[in-house]
Amino acid sequence: MARVLSRDPVDIENLLGLNPRMQTHATLCSSTVKKQDKKHWKRNADKSSSNCETLENNFDDIKHTTLSERGALREAMRCLKCADAPCQKSCPTNLDIKSFITSIANKNYYGAAKMILSDNPLGLTCGMVCPTSDLCVGGCNLFATEEGPINIGGLQQFATEVFKAMNIPQIRSPSLPPPAEIPEAYHAKIALFGAGPASISCASFLARLGYSDITIFEKQEYIGGLSTSEIPQFRLPYDVVNFEAELMKDLGVKIVCSKGLGIEGMTINTLKEDGYKAVFIGIGQLLNYCTGQHSMGRR
Repeated sequence: MARVLSRDPVDIENLLGLNPRMQTHATLCSSTVKKQDKKHWKRNADKSSSNCETLENNFDDIKHTTLSERGALREAMRCLKCADAPCQKSCPTNLDIKSFITSIANKNYYGAAKMILSDNPLGLTCGMVCPTSDLCVGGCNLFATEEGPINIGGLQQFATEVFKAMNIPQIRSPSLPPPAEIPEAYHAKIALFGAGPASISCASFLARLGYSDITIFEKQEYIGGLSTSEIPQFRLPYDVVNFEAELMKDLGVKIVCSKGLGIEGMTINTLKEDGYKAVFIGIGQLLNYCTGQHSMGRR
């Protein structure tokens, strides 16, 4: 009888954590905190920008990250799939980066987009404007190689753009009980102020949990907040903002424009009188976790 030289344990997949779990809630962390934490383990020194020229009216540094399918597959194949992925540690939205890159390498573009959007409802926006060189790309273990780090932002944008072209609506989770059997608390009226990134993310996660009466009030005549008013169209087209808002609307979230706090006598007290049980205030720059101040549109 031949002697067994080696044998893999039965639960090798569980030990390596190869089966990602879809999250139903946000686990966000600010870019500032991530940059501070990265200094404890990052092997590549940060680049100094003290000698950079003034770029107030110069857009030469803008590089379009849209990849073709062939380019995306080649880039995904380069990924090392690190066990202790430094790119994921650098991501403020805690995306499972190596898992969605693996899905792209396997040509499972829908699965990659599902992983991205399940953790971050603004996955396409972040793929286009996120300062990846300071975050996930800056921590890539291939940073010092000849071909450079993995173009994570480009891969994220590619997967979500393919999903956008599929025109697939977001549906209610089959694991939730039917609307008639769901507890009464999930039918409570919820108001969110400001139709920007903060409210769109908050409303998406609330709707995924089963809350059915969610309304966003926006004082402007357009939605998107800073994503629409501050970031130029060549960096972030409006149809991208509208696409993510439509995904949120697929879950039953309502948006009311030209209406907000202080307009037509609307106050927190009047909302309570109208039966609203919870209020989320997402006005102003309350959520810069991915766009970053230095990546906003330069005028």
